[in-house]
Amino acid sequence: MIGIDDIRAAEQRIRDRVRHTPVIEANQLKTPVAEGAQLMLKLELLQVTGSFKARGATNKLLATPPDVLDKGIVAASGGNHGLATAQAGYMAGVQVTIFLPGNVSPEKVEKLHQWGAETVIVGTVWDDANAAALERVRKTGAAYFHPFADPLVVAGQGTVGLELLHQLPQVDTVIVAIGGGGLISGVATAIKALTPHVRVIGVEAEGSPTLKNSLKAGGVITLDRVTTSIPTLACSRTDERIYELVDQHVDDIVLVTDTQMLDAAEWLWFEMGLAADLSGVAAVTALHCGQINATAGEKICAVVCGAGQDGLASGAG
Repeated sequence: MIGIDDIRAAEQRIRDRVRHTPVIEANQLKTPVAEGAQLMLKLELLQVTGSFKARGATNKLLATPPDVLDKGIVAASGGNHGLATAQAGYMAGVQVTIFLPGNVSPEKVEKLHQWGAETVIVGTVWDDANAAALERVRKTGAAYFHPFADPLVVAGQGTVGLELLHQLPQVDTVIVAIGGGGLISGVATAIKALTPHVRVIGVEAEGSPTLKNSLKAGGVITLDRVTTSIPTLACSRTDERIYELVDQHVDDIVLVTDTQMLDAAEWLWFEMGLAADLSGVAAVTALHCGQINATAGEKICAVVCGAGQDGLASGAG
């Protein structure tokens, strides 16, 4: 699907359009996680539009021929991918249409409108919205921006891994959240190409173990039920190409519950003043709840991949 050269090309392509996000040390904490290890956080929640998704959407846009962009951009997303696509299109002067499922919040629709996107609400779940998006693409010839099953999108997300290695050349373990798998497949491809000894661990919601179960089965499976309440992690089926990259480059996948992610989001806000959404804090959750055990002296980096207010509600601490 992609290799390190694709990710390097994406890095050059998007460098003036997205933020080079910081890595900070999670130290001097009241309630530490990964005790004995050095925990670092890659702050993609500070990325353009509040998540790593800006990287993939921007790379896809800049690599799409102008005559195709003239017909507009179409995507299906009730979350960060839609927002990132709308922002990238707005900055490039391209009309964007986002198809949304009926359970989308009015606040998300308003944000899309603020970035100049047209919104179309269809059905009740993402699959309904995506089917309508594909029909629009068939009729108009517009560019279709899939949230994860696209080599250009994955290469863009992989630039997180390149940046991280520049910032932390001595890192031992990198932890990444998994929804559809676009972020971890790109990050793992970059890291294993340059530092094959570094462990890459994925974190899925216990109620949506799509890639973990697929790896166990030896091929892509479709979940009968998705029970997580976190829409950005609620993926019932991944893409074959994503599966292959994860199978090749990811060392392990662990599962965390929605409640554990909420606890970790509250911890992150109280301890460090970082406001992450539940999918954004999934990587930290695996350490916070003990699904990943750190060893003394280990240098660990968890990617905090999305901003949100989930940890602010209870005033935890």
